Amino acid sequence: MNQEKLYQTPSQTVGPYFAYGLTPEQYLYNFPSIADGNMIINEAVKGERITIAGQVYDGNGQLIPDAMIELWQADAEGNYAKDLSLFHGFGRLGTGTLKDSKFEFSTIKPGPVGGQAPHINVILFMRGQLTHTYTRLYFSDETEANDSDPVLQSVEENRRNTLLATKTIRPDGVTCYVFNIYMQGPDETVFFDV
Repeated sequence: MNQEKLYQTPSQTVGPYFAYGLTPEQYLYNFPSIADGNMIINEAVKGERITIAGQVYDGNGQLIPDAMIELWQADAEGNYAKDLSLFHGFGRLGTGTLKDSKFEFSTIKPGPVGGQAPHINVILFMRGQLTHTYTRLYFSDETEANDSDPVLQSVEENRRNTLLATKTIRPDGVTCYVFNIYMQGPDETVFFDV
């Protein structure tokens, strides 16, 4: 019997290999992605149509061109996965081949969940990380709900703005919430332990 001591397999960073398996179309591989940035499966789904757009920045203020973003959210009534034939509440995009390393999701504005303000859970994968990073996106126009949200209120007041997506109306009339993610530096986004 071999008495050689076995060691734990070393950890690896989460990218850039995920492009091939999780966001292949975006990186011009010739097979479809499992998920993309369109979270609305059927136009019959209820709720305000919105776009979530942004970019990911490193500690030097440089764009990160190969991050991957996942969004998880409730429907307009505050329910998760109630009717998957209309809305699955999940989207995934990389920042790689899009102009200016942007991500852009088409979704609906979520309703409040369990006494919390409307929000979207954001998971970020990128090179150099040993594990993915979690944050939340809150809506800048939900002031009253944000003021009573227990998670948002647990964040230092001077850092809460890093979790707010700013509402804009595009020239084509589309409501867009801009949410940029800063990995480090003076504008560092608040990240949560799970």
